[in-house]
Amino acid sequence: MSDSFPTNSVGLVTPQVHHFDDPLTLRSGKVLPAYDLVVETYGTLNSARTNAILICHALSGDHHSAGFHSPDDKKPGWWDACIGPGKAIDTTLFFVVNLNNLGGCAGSTGPASINPETEKFYGPDFPVVTVRDWVNSQARLMDRLEIPKWAAVVGGSLGGMQVLRWAISYPERLDHAICIAAAPKLSAQNIAFNEVARRSITSDSNFHAGRYLELGTYPKQGLMLARMIGHITYLSDSAMRAKFSKAVSDYKRDSSENSGRDLSTGKLSFGFDVDFQVESYLHYQGERFSKNFDANTYLLMTKALDYFDPSVDFEGDLAKAFENSPCKFFLMSFSTDWRFPPERSRELVTDLLKAGREVSYLEIEADQGHDAFLIAIPRYVDALSTYLTRVHKELEVNAT
Repeated sequence: MSDSFPTNSVGLVTPQVHHFDDPLTLRSGKVLPAYDLVVETYGTLNSARTNAILICHALSGDHHSAGFHSPDDKKPGWWDACIGPGKAIDTTLFFVVNLNNLGGCAGSTGPASINPETEKFYGPDFPVVTVRDWVNSQARLMDRLEIPKWAAVVGGSLGGMQVLRWAISYPERLDHAICIAAAPKLSAQNIAFNEVARRSITSDSNFHAGRYLELGTYPKQGLMLARMIGHITYLSDSAMRAKFSKAVSDYKRDSSENSGRDLSTGKLSFGFDVDFQVESYLHYQGERFSKNFDANTYLLMTKALDYFDPSVDFEGDLAKAFENSPCKFFLMSFSTDWRFPPERSRELVTDLLKAGREVSYLEIEADQGHDAFLIAIPRYVDALSTYLTRVHKELEVNAT
């Protein structure tokens, strides 16, 4: 490990590519004849192969959840706050596995990959994938790594939905399901946000029916707008205010009310240009995202969110979906998360109890909105750490 990395970092990490030749039949009925999954692992698998944890990523996440890819990296993986030596997901105790899901744009087979049948980018020809498809591919990766059972499967937001699907599809292959800031299905409002985001992409003149990569372009403006819409929903009002603190005397009466309304240039344009700091911030976030994320992948990921509803196979009764899930459940939600509010987690707790499952639940006071699950909020991190310490102690007891 480089001396420049923090002592609680996993340090330099190298992604691995796992190729699968066995065809994967998707929920849609379409078949992927072969595919790649890009994976990162941290820590050491014990001799009994019992200390593995699977991390499931959310919409814009990928396999790089901790550590650095080079000594020059300015930022670590997306969940580095929680993964590493001595952290909540302690890599001195657990072997941590994280992958870029099918349809992603960080190396796993997806719309930006080459279709072997046409030798062109898959683009819009890549089939729609669902949470169930992801979990099935993750189970194949589990077999490849010769892991008989996960000590825990952990995920937030769309990652939390994958955790729930694991408990339903492969109930005998995990001991603990840790579901953070998620819901058993999307609300109509959430589906509406996703449709507006998708429409912004497909309406871009550079979308070209999804074949933009063949033309050497991409729907920048549409993808920027989609990200701006999403970013607004991921933050609470107080979190948005906290990002802006510069005072402008003519327009700032109360800092707790008007942060973010500060003028980016110090004066009004009296036109439709960017006037306020919050506008500049959203444009910056959208611009950065559009350069690093594939538009077709964004469409796929939001559809996976929309389609998730495990109760459909159980006559609309979610409790029945978990009746054969012997694992223990730990759910967490955040008070200002209005995308996946605490009442959705409480709804899930009720169904788990109805199914006779062992479930723990914690609602955390936090100002950061839905993005809180990515942030090292003390009570959240302490709760996750305490729970996983118990998981590790169970492993030690079972080993004796």
